[in-house]
Amino acid sequence: MKKPQEPVTIDRIKEVHRERRAEISGRLAEFRTIREKGNDAKHWEEMVFCFFTGGCSAKMGMRSIKAVKPLLKRGSHDELMNALVGVHRYPRARSRYIVESRDFLKKHCGLKLRAKLESFDCDLSRRDWLVKERGIKGLGYKEASHYLRNVGFKGYAILDKHVLRCLAELKIIEDPKPPNTRSKYLTVEQKLKHLTDRTGIDFDEMDLVLWSMKTGEILK
Repeated sequence: MKKPQEPVTIDRIKEVHRERRAEISGRLAEFRTIREKGNDAKHWEEMVFCFFTGGCSAKMGMRSIKAVKPLLKRGSHDELMNALVGVHRYPRARSRYIVESRDFLKKHCGLKLRAKLESFDCDLSRRDWLVKERGIKGLGYKEASHYLRNVGFKGYAILDKHVLRCLAELKIIEDPKPPNTRSKYLTVEQKLKHLTDRTGIDFDEMDLVLWSMKTGEILK
């Protein structure tokens, strides 16, 4: 029988943070290393991983990226789709995201994603570009935030169902329904920042604390 989850409270958040801080810090250090040393192929791989996690689980994303890794640079839609059958819930659609986004990014910046992301002076503009650029498929504000965090950028909230449920339990938001506009996303993101002020927990660490409270894991 699955063990019941403990209620989400401020004290429990602080407790989990103390228990898992070393693991969380280690994971964030891995992300920083990608920003500092990761090549463009790694940045592209992380973007594709976030295509896979939209509407699905992180574990499905990890299995899927493993299945298509040899095809990320030049694989056709059919090759990618065949590799994802039985691995991802949406093999056809996600394969299209990869091919169309790759074609656009080759034309736009030569797939030089590291330099492109570093070119933004404004953190919000960096994320807005990923979401609003029509040539990039499959990144909403949650997925774009996830991607930026995974390649080492700080200060972006990944408002997935687990984090939103925690905020709802704390009565910080009324409804755990995912915010479906930029304005709503920024509003909830700001509320999460207020929670970090109350607890004294680093903003980027807080995301992983809340996620782990619902999943029991520290993934990516």
